[in-house]
Amino acid sequence: MDYLPAVEMETPPGSEINASVIWLHGLGADGNDFAPIVPQLQLPDGLGIRFVFPHAPSIPITINNGYVMPAWYDIKQMDVDRHLDTEQLKQSASWVHDLIAREVERGVPTDRIIIAGFSQGGAVSYEAALSYGEPLAGIMALSTYFPTAATVKIDPVQQTIPILICHGSQDPVVIESLGLKAKEALEARDFHPEYRTYPMQHAVCPQEIEDIAAWISKVLG
Repeated sequence: MDYLPAVEMETPPGSEINASVIWLHGLGADGNDFAPIVPQLQLPDGLGIRFVFPHAPSIPITINNGYVMPAWYDIKQMDVDRHLDTEQLKQSASWVHDLIAREVERGVPTDRIIIAGFSQGGAVSYEAALSYGEPLAGIMALSTYFPTAATVKIDPVQQTIPILICHGSQDPVVIESLGLKAKEALEARDFHPEYRTYPMQHAVCPQEIEDIAAWISKVLG
């Protein structure tokens, strides 16, 4: 099977891997974008986590005049509802399912796998994780939104999945109301997401990194 190319990091290096985090980047970035955060997390040595940062394929983006760039799906309009190519988003989610299956083949059970994503990557993470047919360890949704909230086919095994949502209160790209809308959509389906907000724009800040590290340690510890 062909898998998405990816940057991989293990923490601590050389440890016996017993968990995985599949972490999707945002529009125009690639798998290298979040790799530098791994050492900053300062996770406990006993966890033994493989971080997988896949690269999205490069496609034309309508809102950028058709400019070709790494993306998980096309965005057709930059209004608050984000008209996007839902089929491309679902295709990206299926690629994430393939990466989950590969981690299982490498000895990591599904309930030790976190699906994470920033911005566009977070939108795919919601779809990929909630529709997956085996229990997962968690969803980490960073500065993102939930465009398939009304259409995603949620597998019942995910009903108790831990979810962490982080958002910048000054985000001009994905405004915070979209992060809150995702939280409310999840709560309407009887999920119990944790919501954190930070005085930042469309980015990641030191306090958020601390909170991410604590959450990963909690759900995988």
